[in-house]
Amino acid sequence: MGIETFQKKLGKNIAAIRKKAGLSQTELALRIDKDRQWMNYLEKGNGNPTIKTLYLIASELEVSLKQLLDFD
Repeated sequence: MGIETFQKKLGKNIAAIRKKAGLSQTELALRIDKDRQWMNYLEKGNGNPTIKTLYLIASELEVSLKQLLDFD
């Protein structure tokens, strides 16, 4: 899998988990000290988040990092 495919799948997975948790992009972004535009960019598969950011996203969505990255 190429990096572009990985980023798109990660973004879609984050969006799906976020929606299931009942959070808007803005709500999640504020909880991890980002803005809505950044969250939108990430969910569209364009971002390259750090492991710290992935950890914060997983924590706020109450899932494990493994669940966040499990999209194959």
